[in-house]
Amino acid sequence: METFDFQYPAGQPANGRVMVGVVGSGDLEVLLEPGMAGLTRVRVTTSVNGYGAVWQAQLDRLFKADAQGWPAARVEINDFGATPGVVGMRVAQAFQTLGDAAPGEKS
Repeated sequence: METFDFQYPAGQPANGRVMVGVVGSGDLEVLLEPGMAGLTRVRVTTSVNGYGAVWQAQLDRLFKADAQGWPAARVEINDFGATPGVVGMRVAQAFQTLGDAAPGEKS
């Protein structure tokens, strides 16, 4: 097990809390709650060791595409070996569930 923490610039706080995915399904779960304005914090707990650089690259690509477009949030990702595509999909799904569209998407 490894845990990684990342921070990204963001806009105003997200408008609620949400959980998407199921960690025991071979997928991953994303827990999201409002954060401090201007900052999104992401904590990843993964069962796959040695992939810190991969996690950072995936999350950098996702959150830095439109740094101020994402609502400020505290995001917890509990991984059970999900692929990078699933990571992006689940994080976007969490924001969409709140009604906060991800950058480039309409809510």
